[in-house]
Amino acid sequence: MQFKITTDLLDQIRDLIAQQDVSTLEQLLVDLHFADVAEIIDELNLEEAVFLVKLLDSEKTSEALMELDEDQRDRILNELSPKEIADELEEMNTDDAADILNDLPQEVAQEVINEIADEQHAEDIVDLLRYEENSAGGLMAKELVKVNENWTVISCVSEMRAQAENVTRVHSIYVVDNNDKLKGRLSLKDLLTSAETTPIKDVCKPKVDYVTVNTSGEEVARVMRKYDLEAIPVVDELDRLVGRVTIDDIVDFITEEAEKDYQLASGISQDVEANDSIWELTKARLPWLVLGLVGGIGAAAIMDGFEEDLQNNVVLYLFTPLIAAMAGNVGVQSSAIIVQGIANDDLRGSIGNRLIKEMLLAMLNGFILAILLLGFTLVTQDSYLTCIAISVSLFAVIIVAGLVGTFVPLALHKRGIDPAIATGPFITTSNDIFGILIYLLIAKAIMGI
Repeated sequence: MQFKITTDLLDQIRDLIAQQDVSTLEQLLVDLHFADVAEIIDELNLEEAVFLVKLLDSEKTSEALMELDEDQRDRILNELSPKEIADELEEMNTDDAADILNDLPQEVAQEVINEIADEQHAEDIVDLLRYEENSAGGLMAKELVKVNENWTVISCVSEMRAQAENVTRVHSIYVVDNNDKLKGRLSLKDLLTSAETTPIKDVCKPKVDYVTVNTSGEEVARVMRKYDLEAIPVVDELDRLVGRVTIDDIVDFITEEAEKDYQLASGISQDVEANDSIWELTKARLPWLVLGLVGGIGAAAIMDGFEEDLQNNVVLYLFTPLIAAMAGNVGVQSSAIIVQGIANDDLRGSIGNRLIKEMLLAMLNGFILAILLLGFTLVTQDSYLTCIAISVSLFAVIIVAGLVGTFVPLALHKRGIDPAIATGPFITTSNDIFGILIYLLIAKAIMGI
């Protein structure tokens, strides 16, 4: 049965904490999964959460801490001593421990490292800190099972047992030479069905997908998705096996990147959460709102230039919001498809071919929508010329918006800028301005005003 937090359970836990009833608390929580413990901690105030983390075994709380929101985790860690933090890190995989240390002040991080009893574990954590956060080196964990190609099957099994004690999940067994260079991978089936004296190099599979420490997180995700991998080995500049990236790490990375892209597309310029301060939320949102304001002023300036024409043809005013909205919608649709294709590495061909395809698509959609609008205006308006001008303008605006929505994210991506920025206010605002300008220019040309 799935665990669910109830008000009664939370009240009971709070009462036990207030009474310092350690024995009953331990009995109540000892059998809970670490994810359930994290859910409970998240509902408690800071003082209660810290009490619980200090009370429970680090084997469970270390996992629970990694399930918490980053800000909540940081607040709890700030209340722990370097020794207490070190105890938590000793129970974590090296990649998670490195993430924790990255978030700590430098002087505190150094004290924590000095308190870690397992010197090899501390050394591995420190080694991970030198890599870029969103690279394969920054995502990998040091924990893995590797065997030497010169070992026999029987000695290999013995070594694997010793190594597996420090590995949560054994996805693959990697084969290295005497210099730790990756030579292949070992199938459990081949290991179990081979004679005990068979050298490992005779049964290992030499073909193995891998990435380097400097490979970007996006590329790691693409390779793992393409080849349906649960884990992928990571090698350094000398092709030495130094770690592995597992599926749970890459899912966390993809989730974080998706959240950032969604916020960019929504006009939020930095990673924020609903619980952040008003000042932090303002700093994240205000730049794009200013852009929208500038765009609105630009659109107003364009309309001011056509003031006399608009006064003589008031009906054009009525359709200005429609033209602007359609331009923004088409641009966002086009850019969203391109950004998705870039993220999934599904785009093929040159920018020119992509623009031609988008132009043909925009022409088809624009023609259908223009015919529908023409039918509506012919029923509601007296001037045929006005109806034609509005419909032709919509057709032209949709084509331009589609091209802009396609070209901008492709150009940004080519320059190394996150193209997700092109799916939000940037595209909407620019297409609003282009749309109104094209609309008024075409209407003036057709109506002779």
